[in-house]
Amino acid sequence: DCRYIFPEIPQTRQKKSGKERSGMDQQTMELLKECSQGCKMALNSIEQISEYVKDTKLKNVFKEYRDKYRKMEDESIQLSGGCVQQETTSDKMAEAFSWMTAEVKLRLKDDNTQIAKMMMDGGNMGVKSIAEKLNQCPDASRESISLAKKFEKCNEKLVEEMKQFI
Repeated sequence: DCRYIFPEIPQTRQKKSGKERSGMDQQTMELLKECSQGCKMALNSIEQISEYVKDTKLKNVFKEYRDKYRKMEDESIQLSGGCVQQETTSDKMAEAFSWMTAEVKLRLKDDNTQIAKMMMDGGNMGVKSIAEKLNQCPDASRESISLAKKFEKCNEKLVEEMKQFI
């Protein structure tokens, strides 16, 4: 039941299972939610920026990462039993802000260098947020920790690959 995990969803009084009482399940769900949100932000950024990409090599890099982020998002949904599919208002606000920022920056200078710098910034933000969540959720499930580390490595690799375009 997702209601115990996400405080923004109204809760009813029900008996909690042992995992929910111990916090183990909550930490797992928090970590999976962070992975899912990070993947969604990465996918939104790639989608927004793709229309401005003229370089074939950069387009191919984006296609590769779009596939990786989709697989990780699907995995987070599957591991959470579908609970991480629920979006909060703050997720929507972050998407809108991200879109406006991308639009402004790309209107000013729509070349590979600017695109790569924006993706590097996003990748670095993803690394920071997932590292913080990993530290906050040491008792999360082995599978969720593995997914979070995969997400972290993917972002690090994306940042590294973007360097060739600046």
